[in-house]
Amino acid sequence: MSDWLAAIILGLVEGLTEFIPVSSTGHLLLLGHFMGFESTGKTFEVVIQLGAILAIISVYFQRLWTLAIRWPTDPGARHFILGLLIAFLPAAAAGVLLYPVIKGFLFETPLIICVALIVGGVLLLWLDRMKRAPRYLDVNTYPMRVYLFIGLFQCLALVPGVSRSGATIAGGLLLGTDKRSAAEFTFFLALPTMGGAVAWDLYKTWDQLDFTDVGLIAVGFATAFLTALLVVRFLLDFVSRHGFAPFAWWRIGVGVAGLALIAAGVGG
Repeated sequence: MSDWLAAIILGLVEGLTEFIPVSSTGHLLLLGHFMGFESTGKTFEVVIQLGAILAIISVYFQRLWTLAIRWPTDPGARHFILGLLIAFLPAAAAGVLLYPVIKGFLFETPLIICVALIVGGVLLLWLDRMKRAPRYLDVNTYPMRVYLFIGLFQCLALVPGVSRSGATIAGGLLLGTDKRSAAEFTFFLALPTMGGAVAWDLYKTWDQLDFTDVGLIAVGFATAFLTALLVVRFLLDFVSRHGFAPFAWWRIGVGVAGLALIAAGVGG
């Protein structure tokens, strides 16, 4: 497979999976493993995530701008911004402290990724079928403890294959949010979390980065942006109609396929 085709495929996968509860990192790592694709210094894998971040900013620009200009005088805006910060901090602290283990071991072990995909899929099926009347329907007015515990749940996503959005959605549902607002909060929480993760990655690997493959990086970035844009625009309505079961079954299928390929000695 050519590097150009691999860049397009990986960009598509990043954009399609970043904001749904299937683990974009798990998918990218497994694909890279089985396709034998790895950019110099992993620059490609780091930079294309910015395409997904840009998609969130594009769709929610008006709301983000409103928050930015109203927070000094609007208690509601300050409540949400503070809640977002509280939700972001646990994973940020854990990510910095555990960075060597995450990058040096977990990211290099496809077996762990496959098992995490399957286990997460089973748990998501259970949560999707759980009968519980939601108490919190608006991401802007969650109680502070809900923001905090969603942030603690997000720490689980430091294990590749768990899924950042899946962990935050699971936390939200267990704490009493509805499915739609739980999915929407993952969009907002992605901005500081993904932005911080990319910035930390760039800082820690700056001496290894190589932008000689700028064409591949640009293709992957653009593909990730466009596909993520579609996901962000349509995900909330999809979740409202179909729940999370389709994503749960997808996770299980990918995890089982990955285990089969590992057993067959493919990749690596």
